Amino acid sequence: MPNAVDKVSDEALALPADARIALVDRLLESLNLPAQPEIERLWTEEAERRAAEMERGEVAPVPGGEVYSEIRRKHAR
Repeated sequence: MPNAVDKVSDEALALPADARIALVDRLLESLNLPAQPEIERLWTEEAERRAAEMERGEVAPVPGGEVYSEIRRKHAR
């Protein structure tokens, strides 16, 4: 027996594209996520905070290759 999410998904996928877009918009609004300008403002603040920490010598940058190697090492199965 299909669960509620499967049933709603099947019904939503049967809608025309414009109705699916409207549904997606409504669902995203229901999550109360920050608006794009708010997200950009928060990322700008975070980048400025991190840059200031590096300028003060509180943290040191780590090369991306090292970061990814460490992630792969930690998540190796």
